[in-house]
Amino acid sequence: MTKKTKTVVIVESPAKAKSIGKFLGKNYTVKASIGHVRDLPKSRLGVDVENDFAPKYITIRGKGKVIKELKSAIKKTDRILLAADPDREGEAIAWHLQHILGIDESTPCRIEFNEITKNAIKEAVKQPRLINYNLVNAQQARRILDRLVGYSLSPLLWRKVKKGLSAGRVQSVAVRIVVDREEAISDFVPEEYWSLIARLFTVPDQDNLAEDVVDDSTFDTKLMKYHNKKIDIKNKAAMDQVLAELKDVEFTLDKITRKEKLRHPALPFTTSSLQQAAYQKINFAARKTMIVAQQLYEGLELGKKGAMGLITYIRTDSKRVSETAKQEVQQLIQERFGDQYLVASSKQAAKTTKKTENKKVQDAHEAIRPTYVNLEPEAIKQYLSREQFKLYKLIWSRFVASQMAPAIMDTTTLDIIAGKCMFRATGSIIKFYGFMKVYVEDSDSEEGGEQNTSNKILPQFNEGDRLKLKILEPKQHFTQPPPRYTDATLIKALETNGIGRPSTYAPIVDTIQKRGYVARENKQFFPTELGVVVVNLLKEHFSNIINIEFTAEIEERLDEIEGGGIDWVKILKEFYDPFDKTLKIAEEAIGNIEIADEVTEEICEQCERNLVIKFGRYGKFLACPGFPDCHFTKPLLEPTGVTCPRCSGDLVARRSKKGRKFYGCSNYPDCDFVIWDQPVKEKCPQCAGLIVQKNTRNKKTLKCINEQCGHKLNSEQ
Repeated sequence: MTKKTKTVVIVESPAKAKSIGKFLGKNYTVKASIGHVRDLPKSRLGVDVENDFAPKYITIRGKGKVIKELKSAIKKTDRILLAADPDREGEAIAWHLQHILGIDESTPCRIEFNEITKNAIKEAVKQPRLINYNLVNAQQARRILDRLVGYSLSPLLWRKVKKGLSAGRVQSVAVRIVVDREEAISDFVPEEYWSLIARLFTVPDQDNLAEDVVDDSTFDTKLMKYHNKKIDIKNKAAMDQVLAELKDVEFTLDKITRKEKLRHPALPFTTSSLQQAAYQKINFAARKTMIVAQQLYEGLELGKKGAMGLITYIRTDSKRVSETAKQEVQQLIQERFGDQYLVASSKQAAKTTKKTENKKVQDAHEAIRPTYVNLEPEAIKQYLSREQFKLYKLIWSRFVASQMAPAIMDTTTLDIIAGKCMFRATGSIIKFYGFMKVYVEDSDSEEGGEQNTSNKILPQFNEGDRLKLKILEPKQHFTQPPPRYTDATLIKALETNGIGRPSTYAPIVDTIQKRGYVARENKQFFPTELGVVVVNLLKEHFSNIINIEFTAEIEERLDEIEGGGIDWVKILKEFYDPFDKTLKIAEEAIGNIEIADEVTEEICEQCERNLVIKFGRYGKFLACPGFPDCHFTKPLLEPTGVTCPRCSGDLVARRSKKGRKFYGCSNYPDCDFVIWDQPVKEKCPQCAGLIVQKNTRNKKTLKCINEQCGHKLNSEQ
């Protein structure tokens, strides 16, 4: 007679099953459902609108074998525990499994944990609970809302605009955010303004100083006030007037201000801040960040240690850290850096509260942190892929730094009077590195803004000192339009506006690109013509669907369902009744909308028609208008105006299979010259070689590709 296994634990993924199985031992069998097992059918609406929006779930195609294995496993068990992820989606997976496997609703079968560690798993299996139907209903409401919108609007777009289009409740709002930003950029009218730098130096007792002495003691000051008012110099004539007033005036140090400033560490990562930092620091798109983070969470093989989950649950908007984790990291900080790098937990708690008090946070989980802070990145680097190591190091560093003492900066501000002008210089030095020993959050903003470049150590002065003018440097500027969104800033905009939740940010950004409504060029998002047409149509006829505030309100109502404060069917009814009426009106009001393809001079090699420009997943390409009779396509080569350094061909922009832009010779395959960075027309001033432009957030770097030369030149962005 076969001995019964005491407990079967069901998780979503095989990697997670392997990690958990290591901790539970021989009396447990751990199986994986491989995600959802039931969902709404793809071929029809699957929602009975007339019967309280009852969903008609079916087994997902291909999951029959998985379900059969799960049913076979539970035949030999006394107890079943459902251990899907600790969120709405995970609760729904557990609920579907409960139904399919015939688990009694009154049986406590649901377990959850925030991290895959021995203690967390052991504690979880001791405390099974009932399925939380508030969580399930919140997930069902979201799923049904999305289905009602998608399966109602998409056919309308097929009939009125273009076959194959689709519309999503949340994704359409994300596209609108990109379209609105593009309109703001297009409507922007730049305004001229001027700044003035005075390069000064000290004069001890003599008027004539050797040039090297002058250089050693020079420092830059910026004009801050003119006639006791904040500077507002609009044109060259106004600047010339200021320069005329400064002719032959004396520069005197009026005021010295010395302060000690604290710079506090950033808090541990949430889903949103992780995606933003991963984009900014290690160049990961949101989707890539979540894929790699999921691998770190579910567990990786670490040699003799076996499979281990390296970080806590990755879908969270909480900045909370458990007391146990705080104690462990404080011990590590003390051992690695010393007592002076520790910070009082009460101070850190106060800082956390202050930063989050005005923001609605679902605090069921902790912030994203390493499960074992003593597993330092370098110690396990050999077991991780390059991407896994980069992301783990980022998470580990941010968490450790978040629990460290603030950095201490000594700052000096000099106010210099010259006639009716007041100039200012600011310098600072790091007196105590604190958390900056481990991690420094980017101080620059993706949204733009001037950088503080005056952080040099200033010479020693006394108030009343006379200063000598070396040169005045007036500079013309123009106000800049708002920047286009990147992965990081679009996710930040979604979070700020209450659009979506931690689990949906990356899929939203990914989906709007796949649908061809938004394109990414040089890491910036542009709306396609199709995206603009669809957004404008939805604005006119479905103002609520495309409304940012309305979409955020729906998110709040879903949160209320999760909290048990409102019935999920009521929310669906409140949404659907006016939506259905609007849909019927729009069907009559909207005429057919033509999006004409741009015709080119290039000829189809198969049928000799003029090729047209189409937009696909990886950008624009050329295609024959005779489709489906003719399937001819070819890449759209964007000229750069730069000659290939290897032959007489032109360098053109192309796309890799993953959609990344690169530059190659138009004579390919005869000439296989390629580069990733954008070529520029100017030749290297030292060797006459090819110069390419490398873009960073703060500047453009022009660099010669000749390895023997390597000449670099920075220019303002």
